[in-house]
Amino acid sequence: MKRLTGLIFLAASLVASAFAHADSQPPSHWQPDIAAFVAADHQHPPAQHGVLFIGSSSIQFWKSLAQDFPGIPVINRGFGGSALPDSTYYAKQIVWPYQPRLIVMYAGDNDVNDGATPDQVLASFQQFVARARQGVPGVPIVYISIKPSIARLALWPTMKAANDKIRDWAATQNNIRFLDIAPAMVDAQGKPRPELFRPDGLHMQPTGYALWIAALKPVLAGYGFAAKPAQ
Repeated sequence: MKRLTGLIFLAASLVASAFAHADSQPPSHWQPDIAAFVAADHQHPPAQHGVLFIGSSSIQFWKSLAQDFPGIPVINRGFGGSALPDSTYYAKQIVWPYQPRLIVMYAGDNDVNDGATPDQVLASFQQFVARARQGVPGVPIVYISIKPSIARLALWPTMKAANDKIRDWAATQNNIRFLDIAPAMVDAQGKPRPELFRPDGLHMQPTGYALWIAALKPVLAGYGFAAKPAQ
């Protein structure tokens, strides 16, 4: 019993430490991006209780988000080059104010590129979940799996291992869903499909986003966000 109590205290301490770190050591290079989001929110307040898309450049470059999910109140708060801890740190500014009823996250790609291990990617996602829910209790979160890409093909084994860890953890949680988009993005040989990517081999063409849209629509509908039929 004492050992169990000690483990619970340790886990609580780690979460508290993550929150303290998030509040004390800002990733200052993102502050202009976050300031722009906050200014935009003041000028044109986004709808409350919608679907918040957050993460790195694959979210940032999703300029057709509102058109791709017609009738669904969506908010795009992706900032290119960011890693999971960056979204965690800035959750108070770009998650909590919107009180979303659903969060869709794509992040982890840059974490692995920066040297994070699969265990570290999982821990960073867990910290994001805890931080987001500190301001929006119980909010459901859909994690889009790290995508296979041409530019980062050498890192794919590590990325896949991170995906597997997040999938396994999500299966044990309430309202955490892992959405595996990798199978649709590779060919019969398991290689990333070139037609899905921009010339840089990393960021996606509309054909790539079309696969994500098709995978996400039934997921969003399951949370009460059904897109309107095309006119």
